[in-house]
Formats: sequence, C-alpha cells, structure tokens
Amino acid sequence: MTFRYIGSKARLVEELAKHIGSPNQTGGMFVDAFCGTGAVAETAMKLGWPVWLNDHMVSAGIISAARLISKNEANFKCFGGYSEALKILNGLEPLHGFIWREYSPASALTAGVERRYFTEENAGRIDAIRSQISLWKKDGQLNRQEEQLLIADLLSATNRVANIAGTYGCFLSKWQSQAFNNLELLQRELNPQPTTVRITCEDVSNLQVNPNDLVYLDPPYTKRQYAAYYHILETIVINDEPEVQGVSGLRPWQMKASDFCYKKRALDALTNLIKKLNSNRILLSYSEEGHVPINQLMDNLSQIGSATPFKLMKVGRYRPNKTASMARSTVSEYLIVIEKDKLSSVREEVI
Repeated sequence: MTFRYIGSKARLVEELAKHIGSPNQTGGMFVDAFCGTGAVAETAMKLGWPVWLNDHMVSAGIISAARLISKNEANFKCFGGYSEALKILNGLEPLHGFIWREYSPASALTAGVERRYFTEENAGRIDAIRSQISLWKKDGQLNRQEEQLLIADLLSATNRVANIAGTYGCFLSKWQSQAFNNLELLQRELNPQPTTVRITCEDVSNLQVNPNDLVYLDPPYTKRQYAAYYHILETIVINDEPEVQGVSGLRPWQMKASDFCYKKRALDALTNLIKKLNSNRILLSYSEEGHVPINQLMDNLSQIGSATPFKLMKVGRYRPNKTASMARSTVSEYLIVIEKDKLSSVREEVI
C-alpha cells in the first residue's frame, strides 16, 4: 500500500493481533466498522476470521477489499491474467475527462482556477483507465473482485503521482518531483486462499451486528473530516461528475460529516455508538491526540461494561503542515477492550 492515511493502524497490527485472537466458535465475524485502508481487517483475515468491512467512504471499502482478494477470485480469464489486464490499462491514451478538467492545470480554462493535483498527462490517464474499467465491467469481462482490485490499483497509482502533502484536502502550489512520474498500475500479490468478506458503506450507527461478532472501532479522533480530505479518491471510485467547489475542487461531502470530528459531540457519539452496537466484545482504538481525554472516555465506557485500556506504542504524529511539524513528533496509541457481558471493573487511570 502507498497511502499516507490519517490514523492508519498499519504500524500497530502486530500488537492488535494479540487482542483480536483466533475466531470464536459461534460463527461471529470480525467487523471492521471504520475500515480505512484495511490493514487491521487483513490481519484478522490472516488469523482466520471471516471479515465484514464497513466505512462511510466508498473508496475506503474498495481499498480494503482489494487487500483480501485471492488469486482464484481475480484470475482475469478474459485478458489472459492479471498482469495482462494491467498492461492494457497502462497502455491507454490519456482521456480528457472529469479528472483532467477539474484536477489538472487544464482546470484554469474549464473551472477558472488552476488546480495542480496532477499533471495533465496523469489526470488524463486516470480518466482513461477508470473509463475502461467501467466498460469492462459493463460488458461482463470483470467479476466483482476483479473490478475492485483494478480500481484499488488505480487509487494506489493515483496516490503515487499526486501533488499533495498527504491528503487531497488541497494541492501543493509547487510541483513535487513525484508528480512528473508516469502514472502506472502495479501488480500486487494476491492472497493464496479466499476468505468470507462482506462489504458495506453505511453510517456506523446503522450496522446490525450480532452479539458474537468481534467489532473493531477506529473512529476519527480529530477535526479532520475524511470525506473532504479524500474527496478525489471518492470521485474516482464512484465514477461520477459532481459539481465541485472552491480552489480545492471539493465534491459535496457534508452529508458524510462525522460527529466524531467535532470536539463537543465526540464523547457522546462514541458512547452512544458503543451502547448501541449489539456485540459483547468491542475493540476501540484511540489516540492521546483525540478530542476526548482518554480518562474521560474511560469513565463513560466503564458504565457500559468491563473496559480495559492497553497502551500499545508511540507512533509518528500526522504532520501535514509546518505548524503540525513544530508540535510534538509522536503520540501514544491505545486499545480499549470493552466486554459488555462482564461487570464493569474498577477503572484505573490511563497513563
């Protein structure tokens, strides 16, 4: 994976695996309710769990699903194999489509503002590749997993040449060297065996989980709204042409604004979500950078069931700008294990 994704738990998966453990014997699924890039879901799959991927962002579901696809599910028979399908896509001529019009310097003429997310060449290649994937799917030449895999490969390729600091909330005024590389889809290693995977794109509060499901929550902790920060990836996946706004060219995203990103709403949002989820065991990732002080969060969770905090490790802090870079360089990451079917224990302070 090539994404610098806000809040990614890729560096924590070994520690998280200790708490995920082996699948239970009652048919429960591992429910990754904010799946992001799928690093934790992939770990659960390797531990033997059937996986339920959910995220309010369509792009997150696609990126995560691609990590769980097996060789037999995506053999690309119509093209003579995975590598041959990629070769065709990489050889397409650029197309002057929506990404080219709105997110390359061509936007100076089409939108009145020069957006430097991608060079015109690479933006045109994104349009051409996405259009071809759509045509192949429409013609029945791709199954669901093959389509997901190719779109995820396109998102990875897009990220490698994007002229951004790390997210798509804005573009850089000066071109970075990676932006001039040719966009190229790369073949990834697929899993040897298939696993049971369910994918939904729901508001997490609408998930109807079972008591035996193991629910993993990695909600937003700060003011950063993912729907705004990754808007271009959403547009590529959905393959629409929304009316975009402002210098950054944001697609409409407010309908997916998260209560977890607002300081005054975050505590109630987290507490109410965990109360509502019909699962006996919930794993909650949290960071000391979060809006809600972790000891205050623990006070609320201990009223729901047994809540045990584990300090996992310190990780490098997300630093998108000079102000953030001047702040502390690391933050502590925690996992809180909530067991609703057990009595609340006396809570200890989280250090």
